Amino acid sequence: MTNRKPTRTKPPIDSTAQMGAGQRPVVGDENANLPSARASDSDVAQFIAKMKTMAPVAAAGRGRLIFAMDATMSRAPTWDMALQLQGGMFQAVKEVGGLDVQLVYFRGMGECRVSKWVSNPDALARLMTSVACRGGLTQIGKVLKHAIEESGGRKVNALVYVGDCMEEDIDRLCARAGELALLGVPVFLFQEGEDARAERAFREIARFTNGAFCRFDRGSARQLRELLTAVAVYAAGGHKALLALSSERDGAGARRLLAQLKPPGR
Repeated sequence: MTNRKPTRTKPPIDSTAQMGAGQRPVVGDENANLPSARASDSDVAQFIAKMKTMAPVAAAGRGRLIFAMDATMSRAPTWDMALQLQGGMFQAVKEVGGLDVQLVYFRGMGECRVSKWVSNPDALARLMTSVACRGGLTQIGKVLKHAIEESGGRKVNALVYVGDCMEEDIDRLCARAGELALLGVPVFLFQEGEDARAERAFREIARFTNGAFCRFDRGSARQLRELLTAVAVYAAGGHKALLALSSERDGAGARRLLAQLKPPGR
């Protein structure tokens, strides 16, 4: 997808429109099977370093994580693998418990949908697999605005965003990111591919919110899944939950984060 100024051909759908867990958006059959992806060592190191600065999630109450994804047509070639990875991150927190997740995705001409808060990772995985790519421009601003509104009512512990490009005004996005920073909501951004404009915007959003940025490409699907899983577990239970995950066979992402995170009370 080439970078260009966004145009609006019809009024956008409200980004806070609710999508029930049982509702299935139209699913196309054009999705291709994915090859895997690889994050660079420097990006992963920077991602981990940002996690070091974050305080553990409070034990009281359930953690809340918003998972947002770009479902525009530029992601179609790797969509099947992306859905598998993104759905798999919540399986690791099933035993941990204490995490409610909300799915947000955008695609098409102003279409931006938001699910109900889901505590069952299996239900969320089913919901995610019902989404198909459609042509359209990015709507990251709507995602950030929605996170602000949700956090205003009740604490949101983290926002995870996965996308490949950015076709919006970067200053407007940074202004939204500043509002999230005031609310204490870190944004973790995972970029597919090497779009320079998107990377610049994603890094700025991460910097504003005290979150983290990591780029992935075709070679490190496993590493992406581990990092996504570690963020989800951290949102659910903080340092103790990460420690438990690190002892599991698939806990490499948690072990990398624990190597940099300061233990509570130090």
